[in-house]
Amino acid sequence: MRYILLITTTLLLAACGNNKKQAPAEETVTTGSVTLNKEQLANAGISTGVAEQRAISSVIKVTGKIDVPPQNMVSVSFPLGGYLKSTKLLSGMHVRKGEVIATMEDQAYIQLQQDYLTARARQQYLENEYQRQRELNQSKASSDKVFQQAEAEYKSNKITISSLGQKLQLIGINPDRLHEGSISRSVNIYSPIDGFVSKVNVNIGKYVNPADVLFELVNPQDIHLALTVFEKDISKLAIGQKLVAYTNNSDKKYPCEIILIGQDVSPERNIEVHCHFEQYDKTLVPGMYMNADIETHNRQWPVVPEDAVVNYEGKQYIFAAYSGNRYELKEVTTGDTENGFIALTSAKGIDLRTQPVVMSHAYTLLMKLKNRSE
Repeated sequence: MRYILLITTTLLLAACGNNKKQAPAEETVTTGSVTLNKEQLANAGISTGVAEQRAISSVIKVTGKIDVPPQNMVSVSFPLGGYLKSTKLLSGMHVRKGEVIATMEDQAYIQLQQDYLTARARQQYLENEYQRQRELNQSKASSDKVFQQAEAEYKSNKITISSLGQKLQLIGINPDRLHEGSISRSVNIYSPIDGFVSKVNVNIGKYVNPADVLFELVNPQDIHLALTVFEKDISKLAIGQKLVAYTNNSDKKYPCEIILIGQDVSPERNIEVHCHFEQYDKTLVPGMYMNADIETHNRQWPVVPEDAVVNYEGKQYIFAAYSGNRYELKEVTTGDTENGFIALTSAKGIDLRTQPVVMSHAYTLLMKLKNRSE
């Protein structure tokens, strides 16, 4: 019994001794520090410095298409309708303002000219009759009824002449030059702008109604680029901001300037931004899809060389430099990069304005820290 008690006591003392010898806690990489001796520092090639304050530019890549403002796109129709007698227009053809682009034909044009000339010829008789009845009425030689009837017919015909004259001008006939020998069954349609033909919707011999669009013309001098920009990037843009546009089929760059930023957000959380081309290129046509790079300037940030930032387990870090060649790992949040420098938008545990940090070969320190922790 005495031997059993002795063995039990010995085992209990041994167990207590093992509990007192705790294994030392391992230093994690994300909170660790490393110290280099002079030889290691020389071999590592590490340099240190304070982060520089600088505005880092970023590039927003967007897509869009060439568009034309409504005032530069003209739909050509004919107010009285009729049959298309002739046209030479084809899509893509250039036209000049005032050029004849089509000829219409219909008997209604003949009737309109006849009515105008008839009313104009009758006007002289009605005016004379009106003057005669006024004089007779003043001398009481005729009744007021006869005078009022002559006056009404005179003024009514005058209104008819004015109305018919406006209709003639609407279809391109000058009423002042119209006479009985110039009555025509056909009427020309003239181009209202300098530009090119976008669409041809009719063929020769087809009857068109007043509401039908015969041709669509485009003035290319004011074409612009309509870009689709994500809502989150709109705050980085401003009127007058420069950008470059290009197509998928060419390396040529087209300088542009932002002229309008939309105020409506689409269901896809996009906003339309309109831009002017600094110089028109005739190879750019409405509807063409383009890409664009918009360079934006953010506010001042502390920046370090890209070699100063290390990535470990999905997070980013820099090394803060202290006296005695000691370097401590600090988690940071990074922003945009430009010309080999990266912006630091936040850092845990240090003041980037005053604290020296490792500027180069930061991965050498990370490898040494990882090896030590393992």
